[in-house]
Amino acid sequence: MLNNTQTYSDKWQNCLDRIKAETSEEEFTKWFQPIVPLEFDGTTLRLRVPNESYVRQIEKNYIPFLRPIISQLYGQQTRLHYAVPRAAAPASTQSETDASARFKQTDTANIKNPFVIPGLKKIIIDPQLNPHLTFSTFIEGECNRLARSAGMSVAINPGNNPFNPLYIYGDSGLGKTHIVQSIGHEVRQRHPELQVLYVSMNKFQAQFQTAYKNGEIPDFIHFYQMIDVLIIDDIQELTGKTGTQNAFFNIFNHLQLAGKQLILTSDKPPVELKDIEQRLLTRFKWGLSTQLNTPDHETKLKIIRAKAQKLGAQVSDEVIAYLADNISANVREIEGALSSLVANASFLGRKITPALAKEILKVYVKLFQKEITIDHIIEVVCEHLNLDFARFNSTKRTREIAQARQIAMYLAKQHTKAPLAAIGSAIGGRNHATVLHSCKAVSNLIETDKAFRRQVEEIEKKVLAQ
Repeated sequence: MLNNTQTYSDKWQNCLDRIKAETSEEEFTKWFQPIVPLEFDGTTLRLRVPNESYVRQIEKNYIPFLRPIISQLYGQQTRLHYAVPRAAAPASTQSETDASARFKQTDTANIKNPFVIPGLKKIIIDPQLNPHLTFSTFIEGECNRLARSAGMSVAINPGNNPFNPLYIYGDSGLGKTHIVQSIGHEVRQRHPELQVLYVSMNKFQAQFQTAYKNGEIPDFIHFYQMIDVLIIDDIQELTGKTGTQNAFFNIFNHLQLAGKQLILTSDKPPVELKDIEQRLLTRFKWGLSTQLNTPDHETKLKIIRAKAQKLGAQVSDEVIAYLADNISANVREIEGALSSLVANASFLGRKITPALAKEILKVYVKLFQKEITIDHIIEVVCEHLNLDFARFNSTKRTREIAQARQIAMYLAKQHTKAPLAAIGSAIGGRNHATVLHSCKAVSNLIETDKAFRRQVEEIEKKVLAQ
């Protein structure tokens, strides 16, 4: 019997050590240090408490984080039994057995079993998932393959895998939200009995503040501890929020100990997060941290084709290649730029060409293309029309040479920042009025002569492809 007593007493001391680490010194001294373990029969742990107010305080405020600790140390099916000494009896004659019996007879019926919550599994929680953000719409590439593979592994066996928590980080617009929501959808499809919830850290913080004002922190923590797969977006927003960090620590610990799955996203790896408690940062590193990188060229091509198909737009391979070459590698930027291009082409009734893409997208995205010069345009025009530079720059005014100069002036006005006078000076030594006349003449021919329009488009494509 002594050995058995020693065993559960040692476990209780371990339990107290864990509790002390998760409560303030004042809370621990007042509400937990006075508790004495009496007996553990394998299913029921009897604890002597000074009075019934202790029972109420523990049940109201501390059960959410106490439950997983007891379950881990004593067993998943463990029940608590509180033994309260008789207040009226002299201390020397108090019988803990009688006190326990008296408490059981008069109060146990009103005390919830903290390890069994009737009807819990019947609660239906809106997972807050976007129906369009699934694995089927997620474009895989070298930049995200590890995160996607780990995400699918998590979805197949949530909580029962080495990736808990799964921590996905990367710059804004690379698809972090898409991939974690995809995991949520996959879990719901494969394991419909599990509770899945996606929430941004900003929303979590707002909910915490509301619960704090209303005195409902235990209910707030309790709710999140019911979740089987918890997805927290932008975990870096925890920075500097001490109260929210404490609540999240209790939730994180409970879910981890209960074998539930946590999925976190951030714009930084755990080691670069600032003003977040070390005990949380340590836990963020327990599972797998994986980075989403900038999409490579092939992945960008796949993304653009998929987005164009979704928009119902006919976009040529040349335009797709132009976009992939010139849009800075941000998935959100690619999608927004393509949507803008398609919308403008539709409203203006124009064909989607590389020239239109440059014209429209320069106000939406930062292009990688080098600055186009007048000399480069002259070189391309001469090469395409099979003219040497000497003839192009001579005083001759044959129709062939005059039209070549007009095309060069038109493209220089479209694709350089040079003033009209500078363009005229560089092309035949003409003035700005001649440049304006040439640009108007080329525009008119583009509208009326299909062969000429194709020729200009081919030259323009070569200019842009420098």
